[in-house]
Amino acid sequence: MMKLLFAPTSPFVRKVMVCAHLTGQAEKIQRLDSAAHPVRRDPRIAAHNPLAKVPTLILQDGQVLYDSRVICEYLASQADAGTIFPASGADRWTALSRQALGDGLLDAALLARYELTARPPEFQWPTWREALLTKVTACLASIETIASGLAHDKPTIGEITIGCALGYLDFRFPELNWRAECGISARWNEAFQSLPAMQATQPYEA
Repeated sequence: MMKLLFAPTSPFVRKVMVCAHLTGQAEKIQRLDSAAHPVRRDPRIAAHNPLAKVPTLILQDGQVLYDSRVICEYLASQADAGTIFPASGADRWTALSRQALGDGLLDAALLARYELTARPPEFQWPTWREALLTKVTACLASIETIASGLAHDKPTIGEITIGCALGYLDFRFPELNWRAECGISARWNEAFQSLPAMQATQPYEA
């Protein structure tokens, strides 16, 4: 059985588990509790991943894979799930570019959250946080321009990542009210979040 160093609030862990559900491998993954933190290194993760970050996947033969992009592609390859990672051509580059868009939104959102939750108040930099949230807003605007073409069934890694990113905003940034300016994305997201793989991987506080 594979082992996944796991945090139930991580959108990148969710991304991996969505791929696991879509490829029929969720029951083959043992989830190991860990405490990923931007400052304090969890030795349970650091023993396998020098970055001490989740997700980290330990294969049956002991090989270790990280980060979410690598793990998701590995899971897709094991299940011959070509629809998640198209093999070649324009479809592949579209899927990978959309993955980068969703990952970029998440990177900015996570750093903006850490600025308030991990950095002492006297060292917080509001201008930096606003710059990060500007990136989030720009990513949302870009998603809105492509939302009408996003798939509901047979999603690629692009849709999976964008769905996890929008779910993270709902989980950690409800005050952004992103739906007010992104009606097309909101309608797509409502349908996408109802997929069994998304319902089974909703984030929660441990």
